[in-house]
Order: sequence, then structure tokens, then C-alpha cells
Amino acid sequence: MKIHEHVVKSIVPGSIADEMGIESGDRLLSINGNVIEDIFDYQFYSEDEEILLLVEKANGEQWELEIEKDADEQLGMEFGPGLMDEYRSCRNKCMFCFIDQMPEGMRDTLYFKDDDSRLSFLQGNYVTLTNMSDHDIERIIRYRLEPINISFQTTNPELRCKMLHNRFAGDALKKVDQLYHGGIEMNGQIVLCKGVNDGAELERSIRDLTGYLPLLKSVSVVPVGLTRFREGLYPLEPFTKKEAEEVLSVIHRWQKKIYEEYGVHFIHGGDEWYLLAEQEIPEEERYDGYLQLENGVGMLRLLMNEFEEAYRHAQGDDRRRNVSVATGRLAWPYLEKMAQKLEEKYPNVGIKVYPIRNDFFGERITVSGLVTAQDIMAQLENKDLGECLLIPCNMLKADEDIFLDDYTVSQVAAALQVPIVIVKSSGQDLIDAILEG
Repeated sequence: MKIHEHVVKSIVPGSIADEMGIESGDRLLSINGNVIEDIFDYQFYSEDEEILLLVEKANGEQWELEIEKDADEQLGMEFGPGLMDEYRSCRNKCMFCFIDQMPEGMRDTLYFKDDDSRLSFLQGNYVTLTNMSDHDIERIIRYRLEPINISFQTTNPELRCKMLHNRFAGDALKKVDQLYHGGIEMNGQIVLCKGVNDGAELERSIRDLTGYLPLLKSVSVVPVGLTRFREGLYPLEPFTKKEAEEVLSVIHRWQKKIYEEYGVHFIHGGDEWYLLAEQEIPEEERYDGYLQLENGVGMLRLLMNEFEEAYRHAQGDDRRRNVSVATGRLAWPYLEKMAQKLEEKYPNVGIKVYPIRNDFFGERITVSGLVTAQDIMAQLENKDLGECLLIPCNMLKADEDIFLDDYTVSQVAAALQVPIVIVKSSGQDLIDAILEG
């Protein structure tokens, strides 16, 4: 049996591990004779009240440690990688993959394609199931790792093989049945590619996926993102206004049908469809609790509703402020309306909202999360930016003040000669940033 060795990075002072003499650099070999593959095994087996640890010291000596503890008491060992294991990379060559459409020269982490069901549970990432074994499915069911987010694209096995460029991609759909029979909650997405999985194929996919209700909680349909770096890739074309209207018509018809039967709307269109079709964003009730925000489904509706709620409580006064806001073209019309409304209640507050055209990836990319520092600096140079420039937090790397193209916030602020304020995601945060900085 292969032994997985996990190096202890640090020990919590006063913990069980500390008292037992476990040290940083020691290796955890097993718990109760069970191989520890990753963080889920570690957490599961360490919940037992009686534990036999097998630990290897730095000098190669192996210790067997018998431990009695409360069920909810932690051992106190901390490990390096978040999963206690290597991330699993994607084996597919999807015709719509955004990473394949990125230019050279960006930071290495942006080119890593993960397809790891564990990250689906921990971080909400979407997986294709092509990387999963029966053992992986068994662990998901055993440990109740839910919800699992699945990139379906289509329920047509042959077409799925073509879209993912993987001859096993069709068979991988059978794993959905295993998850369903194991009682695991799921969410799904369909990246819609013009002339490939739209039209009758979209109808088929929605029809098939309703068979997994109620465990399949929601499915989003989002348009494929096409950058200008597609040389040598599958020839995909952007959707037109009329085609976006047709897609929304299919989604709305199925929403009505499913809601009448199940009391949920289930199938949801990404915000970009409504912008392209020049249609109003649906009311909040149609989003079933915003299950797909990270997929760009309902983000604008939530922002607008949060803004309206905060606006109702804003008193209005004669304070003087002059600020600017940078955003992607998708959100610009909505932020512009919010700014105008806020100026009515605060007549001495001036707000300029600038839509940043995505020259870096191409004009077809309209979301603020893919706006680069280079485009901000180029397009806002010599513009009236007021006392400060507001940018949404999703323009930056998580927990760091770094843009996609590796420029820092301070570098952009220096180039534009204006302080930059990072705005969190809610409508209240937006109003607070505008009025107070």
C-alpha cells in the first residue's frame, strides 16, 4: 500500500500534537491505520475519540502515538498546501477554454487549469468530472462534500466529447447519476457556444438536467468568453442580439415550466445575455437565492437591490465630494444610473463612471473581473478622476492588491496620480465608498 507522507508545517501551541511532542518537519503517515490522502481524510479520521497516529520524525524514527480526546477536539497539526495534496489539473482541451485564450507573459498561476472536485467543494470551482475515479465519487458521498459544481456544457455524450476534446467526456456524465443516487447536492453550468451546443442541443440539455431535480439545485447558461487570442483554436463566433434573445426565450420558457412543477426556476441566464439582448435584468425572486453569483448570474440584480436598500436609508446632505468609478462595460449602464440617483440626494457630490473597454483581451470581454491595469491607465489618463478612483474588488487577485497583468494598485494610483479606493461587492459598500472614501 502506498504511504502518503504529509509534512507538518506548524504546531498549535498547547494542542494535543504539541503535548505529544510532534514538531514542525515531522511526517504524518497514517491515522488508525488509514492512509491520509488529503485534508478531507485528515479531518474525517481525526474526529475519532480514540486515535492511533503514525508519525515519522526528522531522523527517520517512527512513533506510534495513542490519543484519547473529545470528538470535536483538534489535533493541532497544520500542513502546507490547503488540500494536503497536489491540485489536479484539467486533462481536457475544451474548445471554449479561457486559459487557452490568454497571451503569453502573465503570471504562472493564471495558466493552471484545475479540474479538482475538492476545490469544487471548498471554493466553488466547476469540474468536468473527467478527472474523477469511482474512488473519488465514493469519498464525495462518504464525506458529504456538497454541493459539487459541474461543468455540463451538454448532456449529449458525443457532443460533449467533441467540446471537451476528450473521448471519455461523454462517459463521465454517468458520474452525475452516482452523485444523484448518493444524495449529493449539485449545481451546474453550460458554457454556450454558438452553433455547437445551443438551439436544439440546449433544449435537450435542459430537459435532461431537470431529471436530477431537486438535488441539482441550479444550472446557469453563460455565453462563451472570446478573447482576441484565439489563433489556432476552434472557430467560435460571438452571439448577436437576436441570438441572445432566442437563448433567453428558451431559458424563460423552461423557467416557467419548471417553476410550475418544482417551485424553483432552476435554469438561469448569465447577466451578459440580458445586456446583449437589451432586456431588463430579472427580479430577485427569479434567481432562487442567488446560487450562481460566481458565474455572473444575478450579480447585477443583487447589486441594484442592495443599492436601493442602502439608498432608502441615506439621509442626503450638502457634503462635497468628487469621485470617479472604473468598471467593465457590462456593469457600466447600471452603475451610471446608480450614480445619477445618488447625485440627486447629494447635490454637491459628483460621480463620473468610466466604462473600461477591454483592449487587453478584446472588446468582447465586458466583465469587470477581467479588466487589466494597463487598460485602466491607458483609458483614464488625463481624465477628471476627482478626489479618488473607485474600483471593484473583483478586478484584483484574491486578498492581494494586484491586477491580472501583475500591476499593483499603488502603481496604477501613481500613474494616474489619484488615490484608489477598492470597493467591496455590496451596494452599501458602493455608497459608503462614494460618500466617505
